[in-house]
Amino acid sequence: MRHRQKGRKLGRTKSHREFMLRNMVASLFENESIRTTEARAKEARKLAEKILTWGKKGDLHSRRLALRYISNATLIKKVFDIIAPRLQGRDGGYTRIVKLGQRRGDAAPVVILELTEKGKEVEDEKAARKAKKDAKKEAKRKSEEEEEAMEEK
Repeated sequence: MRHRQKGRKLGRTKSHREFMLRNMVASLFENESIRTTEARAKEARKLAEKILTWGKKGDLHSRRLALRYISNATLIKKVFDIIAPRLQGRDGGYTRIVKLGQRRGDAAPVVILELTEKGKEVEDEKAARKAKKDAKKEAKRKSEEEEEAMEEK
């Protein structure tokens, strides 16, 4: 029986589960959002929030604690120097889970796990993608109008 047992097993051994969650959190910090199943996201969120709290403290001990979980020193530098300062005014709740629906095949609930405070570079990238998409739509609309004008003549 699982009385008073915390956490999900996620169908993996302890070592596999730990490495999977560490890799997911590293990807979250690198890309600032990841797409995964709901159960995995809820487990990864716990670890991510803990590391972000250490990032807000910013001292050497916190940095070493974070390096225990994510061995990529450049990624930890990004967390401590770029991501954590954006979260200084926030007491917890550094991540958000957005439900997307169910995965085709096994109907597992799929979600996006993302940081609540997005960086300026991420917002600029999204704006650039949207502008490119809008420009494409506009070009397509113009070409259709020109074709209609040619057909009328």
